[in-house]
Amino acid sequence: MLTISAAAIAMIAGSAHAQTPADLRDLVGARAAGAETAIQARGYVFVKTQTGDDRKYSYWWNARSRQCVTVATMDGRYASITSSPAPDCNQRPPVRDDYESRNRPDVGFTRPGPGRESPSYADERGPLRVGQNAVDLGLVCFGDGQRPGVATTYGWSWNSRRNRYDYGNRTEMTAQQFDASVMIQLWDGGGRISLPKKLVPPIHSRGSDSWWDLYDVETGSDVIRAKYRLNGLNKPEVIINRRSGQISIRGLDPYAFRGSCDLIDGEDHRRF
Repeated sequence: MLTISAAAIAMIAGSAHAQTPADLRDLVGARAAGAETAIQARGYVFVKTQTGDDRKYSYWWNARSRQCVTVATMDGRYASITSSPAPDCNQRPPVRDDYESRNRPDVGFTRPGPGRESPSYADERGPLRVGQNAVDLGLVCFGDGQRPGVATTYGWSWNSRRNRYDYGNRTEMTAQQFDASVMIQLWDGGGRISLPKKLVPPIHSRGSDSWWDLYDVETGSDVIRAKYRLNGLNKPEVIINRRSGQISIRGLDPYAFRGSCDLIDGEDHRRF
């Protein structure tokens, strides 16, 4: 049985609510069919849908509040509702100097523009070194992360003491989705990974300035595999496809990350 302290619940709930618009918080965890009617009644207009591996992402725009939201639907329910930049809803962002700083996702760094070249670790000064290790490969990977969260849902439940159904709310564990990015450095026999704050659980160990040591590193011609230790229970596995550039990180459910890494195209047509 999963148990968490009241303090932990409050902390996670506060983080989840910080991303969910106040007028839509009660729809998280609701069945998609009924929630779609409710979100339309609150002034949101459907824009588009994208399909992921295990969920669908729909984008909704509220012209009155100029608010774009992303709804993740999983198993027929709204798993999460998060604020998104206006361009995600095919809208122009508001003309404000501080727009970017207020709406940038918690990724820690951003993808360089198309005019910039890919970084190289081998120049006239020699390879980049981390301690005594010469870095052979450096990657910047962008995608979406997932971590445990809590949500308040409303509905009917059986009350055995009163021998009847009662309508009310309850707090449930959910999977919280968010934009994220990671950095990876690999060298002979090892490496390390830099994680954004949202991919670091409250209880963790062995991190050093947002970097975590990689172990069991296997660098193949097509696939790179490694692991890192967040705590005694959560030891995520990293899998990188060198041809497609896709990265997948899986830890203790629902901890996960998936995305694509910036490429360096070689003569053998691998991304890196």
